[in-house]
Amino acid sequence: MEKKHEVKTSVKDENLIEKRRHQMIRAAVTLFKEKGFHRATTREIAKEAGFSIGTLYEYIRSKEDVLYLVCDSIYNEVHDKLSQIKLENGTIDDLKNAIRHYYGVIDDMQDEFVVMYQESKSLPKGALDYVLKKELEMMDIFHKILKGCIQTGELELTDAQAKLYAHTLVVQGQMWAFRRWALRKEFTIEQFTELQIEFVLNGMGK
Repeated sequence: MEKKHEVKTSVKDENLIEKRRHQMIRAAVTLFKEKGFHRATTREIAKEAGFSIGTLYEYIRSKEDVLYLVCDSIYNEVHDKLSQIKLENGTIDDLKNAIRHYYGVIDDMQDEFVVMYQESKSLPKGALDYVLKKELEMMDIFHKILKGCIQTGELELTDAQAKLYAHTLVVQGQMWAFRRWALRKEFTIEQFTELQIEFVLNGMGK
Protein backbone atom coordinates (compact mmCIF):
# COMPACT_ATOMS: atom_id res chain seq x y z
CA MET A 1 0.00 0.00 0.00
CA GLU A 2 1.38 3.42 -0.97
CA LYS A 3 2.26 5.56 2.00
CA LYS A 4 0.45 8.84 2.35
CA HIS A 5 2.62 11.91 1.88
CA GLU A 6 3.42 13.30 5.32
CA VAL A 7 3.41 16.97 6.26
CA LYS A 8 5.52 17.21 9.40
CA THR A 9 4.53 19.38 12.34
CA SER A 10 6.03 20.13 15.73
CA VAL A 11 2.54 20.49 17.28
CA LYS A 12 1.01 17.52 19.13
CA ASP A 13 -2.59 18.73 19.53
CA GLU A 14 -4.51 17.11 16.63
CA ASN A 15 -7.47 19.47 16.95
CA LEU A 16 -5.21 22.50 16.81
CA ILE A 17 -3.34 21.05 13.82
CA GLU A 18 -6.63 20.57 11.97
CA LYS A 19 -7.82 24.09 12.84
CA ARG A 20 -4.58 25.83 11.83
CA ARG A 21 -4.21 23.83 8.62
CA HIS A 22 -7.78 24.65 7.65
CA GLN A 23 -6.94 28.34 8.10
CA MET A 24 -3.78 27.89 6.00
CA ILE A 25 -5.71 26.12 3.24
CA ARG A 26 -8.29 28.91 2.99
CA ALA A 27 -5.57 31.58 2.99
CA ALA A 28 -3.48 29.72 0.42
CA VAL A 29 -6.43 29.17 -1.92
CA THR A 30 -7.17 32.90 -1.84
CA LEU A 31 -3.57 33.85 -2.58
CA PHE A 32 -2.78 31.10 -5.11
CA LYS A 33 -5.90 32.03 -7.05
CA GLU A 34 -5.03 35.74 -6.97
CA LYS A 35 -1.25 35.61 -7.49
CA GLY A 36 -0.36 32.06 -8.48
CA PHE A 37 1.63 29.57 -6.44
CA HIS A 38 5.08 30.91 -7.28
CA ARG A 39 4.35 34.57 -6.57
CA ALA A 40 2.59 33.99 -3.26
CA THR A 41 4.90 33.78 -0.24
CA THR A 42 4.61 31.82 3.00
CA ARG A 43 4.68 35.13 4.87
CA GLU A 44 1.63 36.28 2.91
CA ILE A 45 -0.13 32.97 3.59
CA ALA A 46 0.53 33.36 7.32
CA LYS A 47 -0.77 36.95 7.30
CA GLU A 48 -3.89 35.96 5.34
CA ALA A 49 -4.47 33.08 7.76
CA GLY A 50 -4.20 35.43 10.75
CA PHE A 51 -1.01 34.26 12.45
CA SER A 52 2.76 34.79 12.36
CA ILE A 53 5.24 33.21 9.97
CA GLY A 54 6.77 31.44 12.99
CA THR A 55 3.43 29.86 13.81
CA LEU A 56 3.00 28.81 10.18
CA TYR A 57 6.27 26.88 10.25
CA GLU A 58 5.14 24.95 13.31
CA TYR A 59 2.58 23.23 11.06
CA ILE A 60 4.31 22.95 7.67
CA ARG A 61 7.86 22.92 6.29
CA SER A 62 7.36 24.65 2.95
CA LYS A 63 4.91 26.38 0.64
CA GLU A 64 4.64 23.08 -1.25
CA ASP A 65 3.28 21.50 1.93
CA VAL A 66 0.44 24.02 1.94
CA LEU A 67 -0.36 23.26 -1.70
CA TYR A 68 -0.39 19.55 -0.89
CA LEU A 69 -2.83 20.18 1.98
CA VAL A 70 -5.12 22.06 -0.43
CA CYS A 71 -5.15 19.07 -2.79
CA ASP A 72 -5.58 16.50 -0.03
CA SER A 73 -8.50 18.42 1.49
CA ILE A 74 -10.41 18.02 -1.78
CA TYR A 75 -9.99 14.26 -1.88
CA ASN A 76 -10.88 13.88 1.79
CA GLU A 77 -14.10 15.82 1.24
CA VAL A 78 -15.01 13.83 -1.88
CA HIS A 79 -14.30 10.55 -0.11
CA ASP A 80 -16.40 11.58 2.91
CA LYS A 81 -19.35 12.46 0.68
CA LEU A 82 -19.15 9.42 -1.58
CA SER A 83 -18.59 6.99 1.30
CA GLN A 84 -22.30 7.51 2.03
CA ILE A 85 -23.12 5.68 -1.22
CA LYS A 86 -23.32 1.88 -1.30
CA LEU A 87 -21.09 0.96 -4.24
CA GLU A 88 -22.28 -2.62 -4.46
CA ASN A 89 -26.02 -2.01 -4.89
CA GLY A 90 -25.68 -1.58 -8.62
CA THR A 91 -28.56 0.83 -9.15
CA ILE A 92 -28.93 3.89 -11.35
CA ASP A 93 -30.21 5.76 -8.29
CA ASP A 94 -26.88 5.11 -6.54
CA LEU A 95 -25.06 6.46 -9.57
CA LYS A 96 -27.23 9.59 -9.64
CA ASN A 97 -26.74 10.16 -5.89
CA ALA A 98 -22.96 9.76 -6.22
CA ILE A 99 -22.90 12.33 -9.03
CA ARG A 100 -25.01 14.76 -6.98
CA HIS A 101 -22.76 14.37 -3.92
CA TYR A 102 -19.59 14.80 -5.96
CA TYR A 103 -20.84 17.81 -7.91
CA GLY A 104 -21.98 19.32 -4.61
CA VAL A 105 -18.41 19.05 -3.29
CA ILE A 106 -17.15 20.78 -6.42
CA ASP A 107 -19.65 23.59 -5.87
CA ASP A 108 -18.48 23.95 -2.24
CA MET A 109 -14.77 23.84 -3.18
CA GLN A 110 -14.67 25.60 -6.55
CA ASP A 111 -11.56 27.65 -5.79
CA GLU A 112 -9.73 24.63 -4.37
CA PHE A 113 -10.35 22.60 -7.53
CA VAL A 114 -9.09 25.41 -9.75
CA VAL A 115 -5.95 25.91 -7.64
CA MET A 116 -5.28 22.17 -7.54
CA TYR A 117 -5.30 21.79 -11.31
CA GLN A 118 -3.42 24.99 -12.01
CA GLU A 119 -0.70 24.52 -9.42
CA SER A 120 -0.34 20.80 -8.53
CA LYS A 121 2.56 20.54 -11.03
CA SER A 122 4.58 22.54 -8.49
CA LEU A 123 4.39 19.74 -5.92
CA PRO A 124 7.53 17.66 -5.27
CA LYS A 125 7.42 14.26 -6.99
CA GLY A 126 6.40 12.21 -3.94
CA ALA A 127 3.49 14.51 -3.11
CA LEU A 128 2.44 14.80 -6.76
CA ASP A 129 2.43 11.02 -7.16
CA TYR A 130 0.18 10.75 -4.11
CA VAL A 131 -2.19 13.43 -5.39
CA LEU A 132 -2.46 11.74 -8.81
CA LYS A 133 -3.13 8.41 -7.09
CA LYS A 134 -5.97 10.02 -5.10
CA GLU A 135 -7.38 11.44 -8.34
CA LEU A 136 -7.53 7.92 -9.79
CA GLU A 137 -9.16 6.64 -6.59
CA MET A 138 -11.86 9.27 -7.03
CA MET A 139 -12.47 8.00 -10.55
CA ASP A 140 -12.44 4.41 -9.29
CA ILE A 141 -15.41 5.09 -7.01
CA PHE A 142 -17.52 5.87 -10.06
CA HIS A 143 -16.03 2.93 -11.92
CA LYS A 144 -17.13 0.58 -9.10
CA ILE A 145 -20.65 2.00 -9.15
CA LEU A 146 -20.85 1.55 -12.92
CA LYS A 147 -19.53 -2.03 -12.66
CA GLY A 148 -22.21 -2.73 -10.06
CA CYS A 149 -24.86 -1.44 -12.48
CA ILE A 150 -23.45 -3.72 -15.19
CA GLN A 151 -23.58 -6.74 -12.88
CA THR A 152 -27.23 -6.11 -11.97
CA GLY A 153 -28.20 -5.51 -15.60
CA GLU A 154 -29.03 -1.84 -15.04
CA LEU A 155 -26.42 -0.88 -17.65
CA GLU A 156 -25.01 -2.67 -20.68
CA LEU A 157 -21.40 -1.50 -20.97
CA THR A 158 -18.00 -3.05 -21.51
CA ASP A 159 -15.49 -2.53 -18.71
CA ALA A 160 -13.53 -0.20 -20.99
CA GLN A 161 -16.67 1.91 -21.51
CA ALA A 162 -17.37 1.92 -17.77
CA LYS A 163 -13.86 3.14 -17.02
CA LEU A 164 -14.03 5.90 -19.63
CA TYR A 165 -17.46 7.02 -18.37
CA ALA A 166 -16.04 7.13 -14.83
CA HIS A 167 -13.29 9.52 -16.01
CA THR A 168 -15.95 11.52 -17.87
CA LEU A 169 -18.11 11.92 -14.76
CA VAL A 170 -15.15 13.20 -12.75
CA VAL A 171 -14.05 15.73 -15.38
CA GLN A 172 -17.55 16.93 -16.33
CA GLY A 173 -18.20 17.80 -12.72
CA GLN A 174 -15.00 19.81 -12.53
CA MET A 175 -16.25 21.89 -15.44
CA TRP A 176 -18.43 23.65 -12.88
CA ALA A 177 -15.27 25.04 -11.26
CA PHE A 178 -13.32 25.81 -14.45
CA ARG A 179 -16.14 27.40 -16.44
CA ARG A 180 -18.25 28.87 -13.65
CA TRP A 181 -17.67 32.35 -15.10
CA ALA A 182 -20.01 31.31 -17.94
CA LEU A 183 -22.07 28.48 -16.47
CA ARG A 184 -23.34 30.38 -13.42
CA LYS A 185 -24.93 32.96 -15.71
CA GLU A 186 -27.15 30.24 -17.18
CA PHE A 187 -27.52 27.47 -14.57
CA THR A 188 -27.75 26.74 -10.88
CA ILE A 189 -25.61 23.87 -9.58
CA GLU A 190 -28.78 21.79 -9.35
CA GLN A 191 -29.70 22.44 -12.98
CA PHE A 192 -26.14 21.77 -14.10
CA THR A 193 -26.02 18.50 -12.17
CA GLU A 194 -29.33 17.14 -13.46
CA LEU A 195 -28.50 18.03 -17.06
CA GLN A 196 -25.11 16.34 -16.75
CA ILE A 197 -26.77 13.24 -15.29
CA GLU A 198 -29.21 13.21 -18.20
CA PHE A 199 -26.38 13.68 -20.69
CA VAL A 200 -24.28 10.84 -19.29
CA LEU A 201 -27.19 8.41 -18.91
CA ASN A 202 -28.29 9.11 -22.48
CA GLY A 203 -24.76 8.30 -23.60
CA MET A 204 -24.98 5.02 -21.71
CA GLY A 205 -28.28 4.16 -23.35
CA LYS A 206 -30.55 4.98 -20.40
